[in-house]
Amino acid sequence: MSDDQRVGPPTESAKSDEPFDHVPVMLEHIAAYFRDLPAGLVVDATLGGGGHAEAILLAAPQLQLLGIDQDDMAIGAATRRLAQFGDRVTIVNARFDAITEVVEAHLHTSHHRATPCLVGVLFDLGVSSPQLDRADRGFSYRQEGPLDMRMSRSQPLTAATIVNTYPAEELASLLDRYGDERFARRIAAAVVSQRPIETTTELAEIVRTAIPAAARRKGGHPAKRTFQALRIETNEELAILGTTLEQAIDLLLPGGRCVAMSYHSGEDKIVKDRFRQAETGGCVCPPKFGCVCGAEPKVRLLRRGAVKADAAELERNPRSESVRIRAVESVRFLPRAELAEVKVDAS
Repeated sequence: MSDDQRVGPPTESAKSDEPFDHVPVMLEHIAAYFRDLPAGLVVDATLGGGGHAEAILLAAPQLQLLGIDQDDMAIGAATRRLAQFGDRVTIVNARFDAITEVVEAHLHTSHHRATPCLVGVLFDLGVSSPQLDRADRGFSYRQEGPLDMRMSRSQPLTAATIVNTYPAEELASLLDRYGDERFARRIAAAVVSQRPIETTTELAEIVRTAIPAAARRKGGHPAKRTFQALRIETNEELAILGTTLEQAIDLLLPGGRCVAMSYHSGEDKIVKDRFRQAETGGCVCPPKFGCVCGAEPKVRLLRRGAVKADAAELERNPRSESVRIRAVESVRFLPRAELAEVKVDAS
């Protein structure tokens, strides 16, 4: 089981002087989803530097927060940032697919017996700027560093293993699936022919030369999609997302909310599909006949479609351009007739 700690003096792993300067996306909008919830526990399943957690706790003094993250650097930054909230905050070092285990342990230990049940969950599926920008983490195609890309530096699989051992066909498949890369086969063939590859800049140059010159001049850095795909594969991000969303929804009290922030089409598709499945309860009846299969909805959508960053947000934080926010509210035990759609005012 992962370490569970109240926010207070930083632990040894949290005492690093390394900066973790990250501008969280859509702070006010996210806080609005949780502001009016009843007293209870909110889980920030991707705590990062604690920016969204801080905004939620400031907006909703009735809430306690359980933060989950697998990155020790992020945990150190969040511990310092959230110390102001004292025992309203607990931080756990774990991967977010352990959410059920983490929440149940939190609620059932003697130290947390007074903690209310779960009224909210937040998933921010993006990578923090400090992770992208630090060369030694291996996420950046612009700076030389080892081919690492691990969110948790204790896990065995690295991007180097994928780059240097996956067959060309498997490499091409993951570049297409996780990166929407048009030239996946060309890149995979080039990578295999240049093995062993040891650094991020070496890989970025191989990718650049594998892509036709005309295509390099548009769409950002030519290695961007390849590095995204490798990061997702290294950390099993999409493989664990769907079941983790299901866990979160099942943990919520009626009226509790689950909010997910996605940054590329693969993530957003999984979020949309799992929320839609929870909204219908898995019903497969033709809509014009109504439901006769007995499926029970678990949630209602807080609005149709995804929320995107507006012009003001984009000016504050250009990295918000790709964000898509979807949110649902638990409706277990409510009759179907009451399951009207709700819109949250995030202004």
